Amino acid sequence: MPHHAPDLTPLLSPGRIGPVQLDNRVVMSAMDMNLSIDGVIEEEDVEHFVSRARGGTGMIITGCCSVGYPAGSTSTKEPGLSSDHFIPGLKALADGVHAGGSKLCVQMVHHGKVARIDTVSDRPLQVASVPEGAYDMSALADNTPTELGKMGAVTGGKKPTYHEVTHDDIAEITGQYVSAARRVREAGADAVEIHCAHGYLLSGFLTRADNRRTDRYGGSLENRARFACEVIAAVKEAVGDDLAVLVRVSGREFGEEGGLSTNEAVQAAQLFQAAGADAIDVTGWGRNPFRNFTDGPLPDRLGAFVDLAGAVKEAVRIPVVTVGRVLPEIGAAAIAAGKADFVAMGRQLLADPDLVNKLRAGTPERVRPCINCYVCVQENFWDDVPVCAVNPALGNEGAAPLTLAKAPVSKKVVVVGAGPSGLEVARIATQRGHRVTVVDKTDRLGGTLWFSALTTPANYPLLEWLRTETARLGVDIRLSTEATPALIAELAPDAVVIATGAVRERPAIPGGDLPHVHTGDTMRALMTGVGDTSGQAWYLRLAGRLGKLTGLTKTPARVAALTRRILPVGKDVVVIGGSLVGLELAEFLAERGRNVTLLHDEQQLGLPMALPRRWTAVRHAKEAGVTIHRHARAVRITEHAVEFDEAVTGKRGEVLDTKRSSAPASMVIMAAGVSPAAPLAQRFGEMVPEVHVVGDAGSVDYIQGAIHTAWKVASAL
Repeated sequence: MPHHAPDLTPLLSPGRIGPVQLDNRVVMSAMDMNLSIDGVIEEEDVEHFVSRARGGTGMIITGCCSVGYPAGSTSTKEPGLSSDHFIPGLKALADGVHAGGSKLCVQMVHHGKVARIDTVSDRPLQVASVPEGAYDMSALADNTPTELGKMGAVTGGKKPTYHEVTHDDIAEITGQYVSAARRVREAGADAVEIHCAHGYLLSGFLTRADNRRTDRYGGSLENRARFACEVIAAVKEAVGDDLAVLVRVSGREFGEEGGLSTNEAVQAAQLFQAAGADAIDVTGWGRNPFRNFTDGPLPDRLGAFVDLAGAVKEAVRIPVVTVGRVLPEIGAAAIAAGKADFVAMGRQLLADPDLVNKLRAGTPERVRPCINCYVCVQENFWDDVPVCAVNPALGNEGAAPLTLAKAPVSKKVVVVGAGPSGLEVARIATQRGHRVTVVDKTDRLGGTLWFSALTTPANYPLLEWLRTETARLGVDIRLSTEATPALIAELAPDAVVIATGAVRERPAIPGGDLPHVHTGDTMRALMTGVGDTSGQAWYLRLAGRLGKLTGLTKTPARVAALTRRILPVGKDVVVIGGSLVGLELAEFLAERGRNVTLLHDEQQLGLPMALPRRWTAVRHAKEAGVTIHRHARAVRITEHAVEFDEAVTGKRGEVLDTKRSSAPASMVIMAAGVSPAAPLAQRFGEMVPEVHVVGDAGSVDYIQGAIHTAWKVASAL
């Protein structure tokens, strides 16, 4: 069957929210950048949003802006709205966004029970009701001491206290929202968004789990929505049709009893409409950030909240915005199906500010994909500026044009290795005017990125993008070609870039050389039919060969699907090493019916995954049935088992003793012992004026390290 490109035109049609006309249906959802200083919007903040405006985005929604700053704030790096002192920064932002061709919506927030600055300043947190119980913090067992220290430093180690807001407090905070909206209008912005989700103060009133009041602000849904409705009505009365008024609500809360249900969210949206809202922005929220963060607000499921938005849209007359891993094709389909009027993208617009312009040009394949790795949002856990694994310019947008400027001299460059770092070097260097040749000894692009897409499908679009971009730029790529000294001498480059990836060693323990013991490299050879499978069991070699002959191993998605039916792996598998690769591989095999034992010699699993993804990966591995042993060191491999020493720890984690155990194993996968190595750098150093090392060959930092080191080297060539 021919492959039909999705119809993306619904995203590009104009639309209206209240008094504001938008050029298209793509909205940038709020993502906290933590670039403001003491509540004042700074130049870097403006550059960040303006780059998305210039990229064609229909409307920009800022990150959280605090209506009572510093009270009710979660960071001193979020914009404040509580004083005229903040208006010039807001005006600079509005002017910049308008000059970029977009509209600006300022998100107005009182953080309530998560207002960390109140705790730092010894103020009680303002809440609907004093919280009962506590978060399940067990996921923090996989945080490093450094990470825990950075998280604790945000509140200076202080414990929160609470104050149930009174009717006078409600009137005062409502007044803060009104004053904030007036300042937004004075600054020349186009819209405000009143945040009634994600556990913030108005959300805390709306949700039964957080509101046990017995006054007119508690009990029935109408009562619980009263505070938000009063704020909406007061803001609408103050700004009239000078600003559009959006309201953000969770279409569902995940993870705890008493969380907001979709039915309640629909009723609340109707009340918000009656109070004067011009649009409803439907999000989702996991109530325990350490357990449910990847349910919401930043879901790991594509189009996670589209159906929630659809339920709200059926019940209201005003426009509805959907958010939550909305890729262009998902957003266009949601609009076409009548489930939403606008689509909001956050992480995807961090990855590619020019998304809408690329869609308008009819080149959606040129959109750099978000790989859903959570690296960006991890920084918010310790109040730092987000980083993007695939877009090194995030937070430093002013430097991006300089990086891609034409080089003063066009050089001949040979890149050894067609993984992500090699392809990214080739892409940037070619744009800068260099003549690039990429060589790789395997038969396909992607290196470890290709193999990682088996267990992490969100990685594959990045490879497709790199493939598309290097082809568009005419990069000379030679597969099944080894970088020998003779080849380098023949090509006579001015510079060589080594992008050969990490070295994966066999375990240096008795039995480590048995044929059923695999490294990442031999596993890749088996799954793809490419590489050395000598010494492996005959049926494993045959599986790899058949896969190659039938073309089934050309894409990771095909391999992943095929292995749900046929998997050339014994019933009992031991994975040695529980960092990023080992943890995901263990889950992958357990989901395919294998009995998987994971041995990890440290406490923290999943390093260096970003926190929310790590917490979820550990939970998913357990749910898939993986047996996990921490502080466990393999000491011997036999034909049928792996023997290991496991630490016996006390209540504080101190090691009291070790015990010898064994796990059955018809296959052993070595996912530890990964180290950087670039022997070619030395070999070619005497032949070529410049030699650079990028990606895992220089330091094992996976996709983020690959792209960031490639960017740095290619922009300096």
